[in-house]
Amino acid sequence: MNTTARLAGFGGALVLLAAGGFALGNAVGPSPATGEHRETGGEHAGMTGPVDELPGGLASSQDGYTFAAAPTPEAGRFSFTITGPDGEPVTAFDVEHEKKLHLIVVRRDTAVYRHVHPEPAPDGTWSVPLTLPAAGSYRAFADFTPTGGKPMTLGLDLSVAGDYRPASYAPGRTAQVDGYTVRLDGDLTAGKASPLTLTVSRGGVPVTDLQPYLAAYGHLVALREGDLAYLHVHPDGGPGDGRTAAGPQVRFAAEVPSAGTYRLFLDFKHGGVVRTAEFTVTTERRA
Repeated sequence: MNTTARLAGFGGALVLLAAGGFALGNAVGPSPATGEHRETGGEHAGMTGPVDELPGGLASSQDGYTFAAAPTPEAGRFSFTITGPDGEPVTAFDVEHEKKLHLIVVRRDTAVYRHVHPEPAPDGTWSVPLTLPAAGSYRAFADFTPTGGKPMTLGLDLSVAGDYRPASYAPGRTAQVDGYTVRLDGDLTAGKASPLTLTVSRGGVPVTDLQPYLAAYGHLVALREGDLAYLHVHPDGGPGDGRTAAGPQVRFAAEVPSAGTYRLFLDFKHGGVVRTAEFTVTTERRA
């Protein structure tokens, strides 16, 4: 699998939310998937492709495959199918980083973030325990590779009724989570592979015994403000390669297509617990 992840380019057909990014207003409800999404491979879908293609997660269908679910999750559980070109649920998927499918669910203002791994039934129905704790409009991303096909990320909107109160985030490169401090070094530059280093410490002491999580010492997801264009990056090197230390630094290389603001989420495991550190980064202009 490639370790440099890349988002495809954003063409003029890209449709932003009418509400203009994270501020969705008080009305809660699903909004249609936008744009046409075609990709040509990569470590995970949404990470590579010609410059005239749209990135992952902006459409619910691609190349005959469709991500389908009820717009409002059942209490405590989310179920869905991936149907294939024949219209039937797909039951054969390649294993990528120990899982057949990675599911990311995020509220559109990114105040709620979940990275979970559903289990498939023999009939092709996927299901996972999932509680969305706050009202709002959400985007679900199914990141997978159908056996015999190419990697892809499909997205669809979900909604949770109630009093929606949008959140906003100032740029920040240091995250605090459960007593851990994670620092992000490196700048994202549009159109150029950008090295990023995340350094994990606890109580001022570097963490040098990070544990493998899904065959890596970290998983990084980036979401572009506004349309939530999706990027999933795995680190350079990993457990068992004989050259990668188990912390305190986890190194990535990521390429984004446009200047703008991105929300970054790092999943890392230590002490048997997976934690998520969050960052807000404004990119430089295209190189």
